[in-house]
Amino acid sequence: MSDAAWWVAAMRLTKRRLWRLLVSIFLAGQMAALLSLMYGLDWSRHAPKAVLVAVVTWHYLIVAIGLGVLLPLGIVRVCAWMVRGLARLTGVWRNRAVAAPANANSVTRREFIGACAALAPPLCSFGLTGLALAQLNQLRVRRFTLSIPALPRVLDGITIAHVSDIHVGGLTSGRMLREMVSATNALRADLVLFTGDLINYELADLSEGIALLKAMEGRYGLWMIEGNHDLFDSGWEFERRVKAAGLPLLLDESAVANVRGYPVQFFGLGWTGAAVGHDQQRDRVTALQMHKMMKQRQPDAFPIVLAHHPHAFDAAVKAGLPLTLSGHTHGGFWMWNSQQGAGPAVFRYWSGLYTRGRSQLIVSNGIGNWVSMPPIRINAPAEIVHVTLRCAGTHADNRV
Repeated sequence: MSDAAWWVAAMRLTKRRLWRLLVSIFLAGQMAALLSLMYGLDWSRHAPKAVLVAVVTWHYLIVAIGLGVLLPLGIVRVCAWMVRGLARLTGVWRNRAVAAPANANSVTRREFIGACAALAPPLCSFGLTGLALAQLNQLRVRRFTLSIPALPRVLDGITIAHVSDIHVGGLTSGRMLREMVSATNALRADLVLFTGDLINYELADLSEGIALLKAMEGRYGLWMIEGNHDLFDSGWEFERRVKAAGLPLLLDESAVANVRGYPVQFFGLGWTGAAVGHDQQRDRVTALQMHKMMKQRQPDAFPIVLAHHPHAFDAAVKAGLPLTLSGHTHGGFWMWNSQQGAGPAVFRYWSGLYTRGRSQLIVSNGIGNWVSMPPIRINAPAEIVHVTLRCAGTHADNRV
């Protein structure tokens, strides 16, 4: 529908056959790609990534902006047409002769402006597609050193590789995934902690996702939770297959690891509570999840919370837990700067380090992208987070 509306608008804007042909070819390809996906022809798994990015960028970004501009202009045009019609009926409007151009083949200023308006969005789409393709293979390591009063002396200096939101499949595949594993292992972290969204949508990508996690090396092991994207195809089957593969998936439960001879307890929140209702309802359910998990708390163990949605940090603060790791936000995706943009418009916590009292939260920008979102990050680069924990009073150097 949006493609058809844009086609009609483009045909009104330009009169030249060549320009109309170019716009029509572009829009025909976009409509064919979208309709094939809507009616079950999943070419996205096998098509070149450039094609998929171009389709997503056009439909979820360019068309939305374009129609947002054209709709008010269309309303103005309709109002002007109604005024002219009323004027003709009352005899006020007088026809004015319009001189023919000196050269019938020359391009008038009006035609040139119309052609620019019709061709600029497709050209912009091509430019953004190139930018997105370049970003799909970019990955940084973001480092934090946290001073934690509750950290036992024996754990001083332990390191965590925090990985989140891989979204295997669709736009995240191939080289990016190999580099992610290599970068994670190069950190030689004591713990690898994964905070959800292993796959993008389909369980067909789960085998690859499991292999990726198994290839990540933590001196004392890896622990993980699920995210909302992991449950789209079949949550039950996702959980069954991950556990059958021997990966420690925590679903509203805890696990204890022996790190340097000291117990470290991981609390993993399932996604169910975070997925329901508005913010207040979700917060109540998350608080209930946290309350139930605290019955498993071992008083002599150092606790770490894994929660896909960062708003669980509020419940962790109330429970007196010193460290929470989250993802889900992708850093806000489109940020003007560290404090302004899409992130704070949607989330209380969207990227980086947050501190409340003696509790601290780190939200990862994540690794991957999903097909229903243009893969263009602005001031929210894909990342692996490296965390070093220090006892209170030691130097904390938080770097981006």
